[in-house]
Amino acid sequence: MTDVALPQADEQIPLEGVIKGEVLRMYQEVVQHPEGEFHFYHGRTAAEMLRYEPAWLDRAPAGAVASFAGVGNPHVRTRLQAGEVVLDLGSGAGLDSIIAAWQVGPSGRVRGVDVNPDMRAKAAAHAREVGLTNVEFLDGQMEDIPLPDQTLDVVISNGVINLSFRKRRVIRELFRVLGAGGRISITDIVSAKQLSQSIVNDPKLWAS
Repeated sequence: MTDVALPQADEQIPLEGVIKGEVLRMYQEVVQHPEGEFHFYHGRTAAEMLRYEPAWLDRAPAGAVASFAGVGNPHVRTRLQAGEVVLDLGSGAGLDSIIAAWQVGPSGRVRGVDVNPDMRAKAAAHAREVGLTNVEFLDGQMEDIPLPDQTLDVVISNGVINLSFRKRRVIRELFRVLGAGGRISITDIVSAKQLSQSIVNDPKLWAS
């Protein structure tokens, strides 16, 4: 198989900007028009395929479920306990944050971080809809998480880290904000082989 050259440093920054803009636009479309057709599974159909508890989906706001666009179920291995502090990295419309907030209870706290202001506004509205006061949604990049060092018990993330051009930086940030004995539960898309440049340069395939 022929090796495919990665973008050079001076090419990567513009490409990153284009792809991030397209990804933001696409997921904003999921939030604003969840009834639409997309090239990836979303909504309750996706959540059920990924084995989310039906009781969670029935209890959660309909809008949070309809706008769900995750690629897995990070809650399967989190073992969240009452009183824990959780980061939901790339919190989207808030479904994973809401589920985590139910599990940690009033004595715990969940912080969702997302770069999309519409997503954050929707997520906050969904949390208020179910009466949650232990969850907040912050503006921030996953490569520069807006939280102090060693302040978290658990990090969850669902189909977001694959969108970063600086994945090592993201992982370093996760370990920075986690306290001693902290846990990480990530579901994501991973490629076992080098992708062709035509795939790397296609924004729609990044958001899939």
